[in-house]
Amino acid sequence: MGLTAREEEVWNEISEWEQNLLDYEPTDFASLYDRWLEQGFSLLPEEVKKRFFEKLDVSLFHLHAMITSSQIQMDARDRILKTARVFYPDIGAVSDLKLLTIDQLNYIAGQHIAKHRLYSFAQGGASGSGGLLMLGSDLPGMAVINIRAVQLIAMSYGFEVDTPFEMMVALKVFNIGMMPARLQGAAWEELLLEIKNTEDGYFYDGNEELTNISWLEQPLGQLLKAVAITAFRRKLIQGVPLISMAIGAGANYQLTRKVTELAQKFYQYRYLTEKREEQA
Repeated sequence: MGLTAREEEVWNEISEWEQNLLDYEPTDFASLYDRWLEQGFSLLPEEVKKRFFEKLDVSLFHLHAMITSSQIQMDARDRILKTARVFYPDIGAVSDLKLLTIDQLNYIAGQHIAKHRLYSFAQGGASGSGGLLMLGSDLPGMAVINIRAVQLIAMSYGFEVDTPFEMMVALKVFNIGMMPARLQGAAWEELLLEIKNTEDGYFYDGNEELTNISWLEQPLGQLLKAVAITAFRRKLIQGVPLISMAIGAGANYQLTRKVTELAQKFYQYRYLTEKREEQA
């Protein structure tokens, strides 16, 4: 017995989305910007670049672990299980969510996706209305929001994120979501290949490097957003900096939308792939 008609429909949606990701053609400006970024970073000594990206990777590992073990994330995990029990009373662990249908899982994940897009929108609006402290906290705030969103999406489809393997996979999904569109296709294929070739589902034995020169495009984009916010902060409408708030809120919302869409497609893909293998 194969996938149900509805599951096949979702599988085809993922395949179409994946093809669009792989077929993405960068603009001339994007290619020029990429070359400029690489040339600028090539001026730094190799040892300095290596230490920089190692420290960035370690920071992401620690941030992921801190979010996973936080009380707010544990409460969210419990809410996921309680919601799942509405559909299937015998749910006892996150892995049991794989007993639910794809639409039930989409409903659970959709709740957290909508919330975190709203959080991101509010974070951007606050950074556009506050002072330098609010603006400076925007980048770490967005990292927390988006890593947490990926974790909750993973749990919504029955994948715990507290094992070394799933932690690394969740961080790579977050990393791909933060990448510019022209680089996402290759990174997506690489991650799927790593999962396919993994024999041990607990320990991770693949490439543990997360960040590289291309990953810096997103922080630089955040810097440009900060410049735009600063430039329009004094443009008040009835005493409120609406333009700078709109810039911050819109940019943050679009980023979280991109990350959560990719995360949902990825974990839908894993859920359906496992189901296909079980029924083969």
